[in-house]
Amino acid sequence: MRTVLIAISVAIGLGFAAWAPAEDLIQIYDLAVQSDPVIKEAQQSLYATREIKPQARALLLPNFSVNADAQYQNDKTTSRSFFNGTSVPIARNDTYDSQGLTASITQSVYNRADWIRLDQSNDTIAQAEAQYRDAQIELMVRTTLAYFDVLRAADAVGVQEALQRANERQLEQSKQRFDVGLVAITDVNESQAAYDRSRANVITAQNDLNNKWEALRRIIGPVSVPLARLGERLPLTPPQPNDIDVWADTALKNNYGIIAALEASQSAKKQIDIARSGHFPTLNLQAGYDLARTGAEFGTDRDTGFVALNMSLPLYQGGAVTSRTRQAGYDFRASQDRLDQERRRVLNSVKDSFRGIISSISDVQARQAAVVSARSALESTQAGLEVGTRTQVDVLNAQQRLFQAEFDYLDSRYNYIINGVLLHQATSTLSRDVLLKGNAWLNPKDTVQPPTL
Repeated sequence: MRTVLIAISVAIGLGFAAWAPAEDLIQIYDLAVQSDPVIKEAQQSLYATREIKPQARALLLPNFSVNADAQYQNDKTTSRSFFNGTSVPIARNDTYDSQGLTASITQSVYNRADWIRLDQSNDTIAQAEAQYRDAQIELMVRTTLAYFDVLRAADAVGVQEALQRANERQLEQSKQRFDVGLVAITDVNESQAAYDRSRANVITAQNDLNNKWEALRRIIGPVSVPLARLGERLPLTPPQPNDIDVWADTALKNNYGIIAALEASQSAKKQIDIARSGHFPTLNLQAGYDLARTGAEFGTDRDTGFVALNMSLPLYQGGAVTSRTRQAGYDFRASQDRLDQERRRVLNSVKDSFRGIISSISDVQARQAAVVSARSALESTQAGLEVGTRTQVDVLNAQQRLFQAEFDYLDSRYNYIINGVLLHQATSTLSRDVLLKGNAWLNPKDTVQPPTL
């Protein structure tokens, strides 16, 4: 099988005389951590959500305020006074300024909704923390998928280019045989058609490879570095422990998506009590000092201190409180349904990934055997062509099956790795250490070069 990998590597032009250091999966992931806008958005959303708690706490702490005012007034008044039975008009024009200063402190004594909001903020922040951890794991998955998608597309280009070369040789041989009268013109036409198809397939594969590079750059930024290819050595081992139920239980306990949905459900439940608190009274204690100064001729300066206990008891608000309580109840039940959906999704992902690993092991082994069989079939078909028992079409078809078998073998190796990553994602056990294990399977001396365009 080593000869297969080397042949494809040479066919795709990956064996460079001057080897350039390649970026492996861990290095690409480090670039993603620094550059990916999705994880940056998730981080800022987490920071914003954390501010909910100090805002909720502020509703329970004293509020101190100072209000000041200054006025300039010009009072013109006209009145009448009776003197010796005669009405005498009296006009007065008073121009003065006045100043006022009020300092007050207000302390919430009892507000049921505010206390519940403070408790609810813990659930909201816990939900955001879990969502951010889930986004971090999702970044590892997206980076891994994009990385191996590039390698997979590069293998497709290698296979198609190798097939094109083989078809080109077959076309040359067919023309030579036709020139000496050994084959009919139909063999030449069949070889020409196969060669033309392979050329078109190479163009399609190269375009797909460029698209995969661009998908990776969406995560890591406009970076052009060679990528280390998957080496020949790939240990095929089942998940440890090899028990699907253990992985499922781990996912139900540890998956950050489930944890976030659970915290959201608890927060929604407390929202019911917040809405119902609209029926409860509120008590506030207020104390302050009021200074008033005036320059009016008959004005009065005041220094006033005050302490007040204010109670508000809502009696009827048009049914709004009852409606908001019902709405919160519906939201809570919807959050429970979302939690159930998330649990089912995670369980489905765990089982699919676990079974995918098991089947991938057998698939890789079967694909490896299929390559050997396809090569033997091609050699037999070519020998049959020489003695006249097989046609040129048979050779071309056997050649096509060989290169397809080689690509399927390489493709199955990537599927094995991806299924392992997805299994760790479902259980939220995917970490840098897990990526390091897969990174050890890469060969930094065998690279995929970035596109020149």
